Amino acid sequence: MTKEERLKRKEEKKKQKLDMMSSRKEKVTFGQIILGLILLLYTLYCFLPVVLVFVSAFTDEMTITNNGYSLFPKKWSLEGMKNVLYAPDKILSAYKVTLIVTVFGTLLGLLVMSMFAYSISRKDFVLRKFLSIFLIIPMLFNGGQLSGYLIFSNYYHWQNTYWVLILPMCVSTMNVIILRTYIVNSIPQELIEAARIDGAGEYRTFFGIVFPLMKPALAAVGFMMATAYWNDWSNAYIFITEDKYTPLQLLLIQIQSRIDFLANSPNIPTSAKLAMKATSHSTTMSTVIIVIAPIMVVYPFFQKYFIKGLTVGSVKG
Repeated sequence: MTKEERLKRKEEKKKQKLDMMSSRKEKVTFGQIILGLILLLYTLYCFLPVVLVFVSAFTDEMTITNNGYSLFPKKWSLEGMKNVLYAPDKILSAYKVTLIVTVFGTLLGLLVMSMFAYSISRKDFVLRKFLSIFLIIPMLFNGGQLSGYLIFSNYYHWQNTYWVLILPMCVSTMNVIILRTYIVNSIPQELIEAARIDGAGEYRTFFGIVFPLMKPALAAVGFMMATAYWNDWSNAYIFITEDKYTPLQLLLIQIQSRIDFLANSPNIPTSAKLAMKATSHSTTMSTVIIVIAPIMVVYPFFQKYFIKGLTVGSVKG
């Protein structure tokens, strides 16, 4: 058999494989169509409320009062957004605090939790069982909010600091378990053993081999941490009293509380109360937009890592 005949046979086999793959792709079963319709309806069911929030934020309040919430309002208005953005300097300062807390807290948490997960994934580590139990205890038992307040404020003196917004949420038991599972199931132990044979220490092995291979899991956990930091308001509500440390969520809660207080105060004229109540619904929706908009912009860029990080390490083998 000549070389030309061999090449022709290889080309024919490639064509046959391509034809088989294309024929498989073209075949769409009835079940796939039904499943696609169900997923499409579920997507619309989840997405339409978000669209309704955005539309309602720019809808005239009287239209909402008379006709209710609608995706196609009769009259538009910017009064709700103006009420939220009445002090742009405070909004920008709150955004700065939230960004610092989110970025620094996420990076610090990923570093600490990945090192913790690597240590308890090593079967030859002496303190592996002790640290595993130590990790699970806070998941089952909690000292409560009062004890946390006394420790953070009276003992650590973290009131009106960035630390009280970062460190209490820095480590999560579930996130450490996710990272540990990913290391055990997705990173070959032969790589770690080869690094040891070459004379690499634990830090060199972790930062040179294990940590770079954890990118999908780190992206998934990092996105969950960033979302938690971005949406957190309870720690700021308890420990923060100065404006320069006020995050975005606490500022928006304060804005909404002031509007409600002034609208229900007996010392405010009736005309002013009506004007405040006339923008209460649109102001609330505008507040929601300012909170969720950055997360909605960032999420598509992390989606593939988010899904991969949660699924690759979930099944062994």
